[in-house]
Amino acid sequence: GQLFADRDMPPFNRSTVDGVAIDFGAYEAGQRIFEITATQAAGMSPIPIAGKGCCIEIMTGAALHHSADTVIRYEDIEINDKTVTLMDVVVKRGQNVHLRGKDRKEGEVIVDSNRVITPPVMGLAASIGKLELLVKRLPRVIIVTTGDEMVRAEAEPAPYQLRRSNGIVLKAGLVRYAIQADLVHLKDDYGVMKNDLERCLRDYDVLLMSGGVSKGKFDHVPAVLTELKAEQLFHKIRQRPGKPFWFGKHRDNTLIFAFPGNPVSTFMCFCRYFIPWLEASLGIARSPEYAVLQRDVYFDPPVQYFQQVELSCRENGQWQANPVEGNGSGDFSQLTSTDAFMEFPLERNEFKKGEAYRIWRYNSICSYI
Repeated sequence: GQLFADRDMPPFNRSTVDGVAIDFGAYEAGQRIFEITATQAAGMSPIPIAGKGCCIEIMTGAALHHSADTVIRYEDIEINDKTVTLMDVVVKRGQNVHLRGKDRKEGEVIVDSNRVITPPVMGLAASIGKLELLVKRLPRVIIVTTGDEMVRAEAEPAPYQLRRSNGIVLKAGLVRYAIQADLVHLKDDYGVMKNDLERCLRDYDVLLMSGGVSKGKFDHVPAVLTELKAEQLFHKIRQRPGKPFWFGKHRDNTLIFAFPGNPVSTFMCFCRYFIPWLEASLGIARSPEYAVLQRDVYFDPPVQYFQQVELSCRENGQWQANPVEGNGSGDFSQLTSTDAFMEFPLERNEFKKGEAYRIWRYNSICSYI
């Protein structure tokens, strides 16, 4: 929900510098020499000015008494014992004073709803005494990877095996959203997969799956999900990489994002489809990002094509995208040196330098704005 100011912000007229507080009326009447009658630190009760020609030595953040309305910096005065002499400077009424209620008035909204709780939001909440906030519940997510050829990352693989990495990539990608996903790996056995997925559909809000969705003899995921009464909303997209992507929901409203097992396909589908769904479901609004292509790109056949690109930023804030060619959706090594997927629409297969297309950035996916 929204956060409201429980009192004016700031709650008092406060000094923004270290120096002396005066009544501007005295300066206006020609007073240039003042006597310090007290010293006030931040957190002390406001001290009144004792009389004409007097001032209060005051520190940054201290509250001004209503008898003072202007603060002069130490840099603009000379102090000899308790006598303050103004240098040849122009003093303006109200200078160096942060007025009460200048930022927000009591009862005003200081943080709107549907905002990510960032460090500044936490600071504002603390400033109004809100140590517990009503938030949206994060989905319970389990990451399900498949494939008998995949062994634990710490294991020594045989020449025909690979270490598991897709699950680790997906789990790391959820950290910025404070989602601690569970992770399980399933063998390509129909019966075992059915039993494990039945439990997952019962215990979680979202299944993020990798592998087993193509046409291979051991790609059991679509058939198992159908037998478990999951509704297929679509299977396969005219895109590269990630064509075999399967998406559906279970009767208990569990969503299933079943990505192809090739590493680049898994990661691209995660960035392009799951993250936008997650942010929309949490009420996080993001503006689309675009970049200007730095060289011509041509590919065939016509499909929705996601090109890995290196990004640079011009002085005007415009993203520039330099395409980087890879070795297919199994080559994920260059994801560490590229910055985003550039999305090319399927209606064309030739794209020119200087044209702008949407990008899906991933080089900062584990750091939060």
